[in-house]
Amino acid sequence: MERHRIMVEVDKLDWYKFKTEVKHSLNQKQFELVCQLHSKYFNHNYYKPCTCSPAIIKQWIAQIDELYETN
Repeated sequence: MERHRIMVEVDKLDWYKFKTEVKHSLNQKQFELVCQLHSKYFNHNYYKPCTCSPAIIKQWIAQIDELYETN
């Protein structure tokens, strides 16, 4: 997927807060943040993947982590 190369500062701060708060599972606000940031930086429409299987959201978190770490 094509993505933007640089996270804006407010998104970096949100992601830092997300990473410090999340331990085992996501609350609704955290889930929506992942969906919002992934759609923004990985060039797709906003949507919420099914929570019945966490594979997609885990992949998205890993991709956002990688982007965050390279900024």
